[in-house]
Amino acid sequence: PVVEWLAPQAGERILDLGCGDGALTQKLAALGCVVVGVDASAEQIAAARARGLDARVVDGAELSFAGEFDAVFSNAALHWMKRADAVIASVHRALRPGGRFVGEMGGAGNVGKICAALVAMLDRRGLDGRAAVPWYFPTLEEYAAKLTTGGFAVERIELIPRPTELPGDIGGWLETFAESFLNRLAPADRSAAIAEVAAALAPQLRDNHGKWIADYVRLRFRAVK
Repeated sequence: PVVEWLAPQAGERILDLGCGDGALTQKLAALGCVVVGVDASAEQIAAARARGLDARVVDGAELSFAGEFDAVFSNAALHWMKRADAVIASVHRALRPGGRFVGEMGGAGNVGKICAALVAMLDRRGLDGRAAVPWYFPTLEEYAAKLTTGGFAVERIELIPRPTELPGDIGGWLETFAESFLNRLAPADRSAAIAEVAAALAPQLRDNHGKWIADYVRLRFRAVK
């Protein structure tokens, strides 16, 4: 759906902000767009380049582009960029006049139960669980205000609860996305911590068939410079 909001046209120059391994970037390129992918992870950029994409290691808050793009697109990446105002200013600078900024990210309440269980797990060990939270999940009103302050006209913005079935156990999700919490523990203690968090979450997020349902909430928007 977020690509539909982008409405990419052949020949447009598009920046994929937080492109990851380039899977969506490649789809935009296949539509005839001239796409540049950026991500803070060198490993992800290597994977994107392996797809034959123009992909570069760049901090989203420090884009070096100026008036180069018809659109900046971002999917499931902006919530990892905690310097939101700097990111928005960076995107605004990268766009041509009339260019659009279209994205989807975690919104207020996203993985709220999972995050609370992780924070509590660290707190019980005498660590500051809240300080380990790596994400920025804004409310609709908060992000709309940031976009407006940053020089954008917000055309459309929605907060979308989207409970999502995980492909496996919650432990796999935690190992992939909760590193900032687990890295505060000694390697030998991490498996027990994951099991502890899973046990706390099972009554809330595991259904009667044993399937895990992550409490996702998405913030989707389209704004114009």
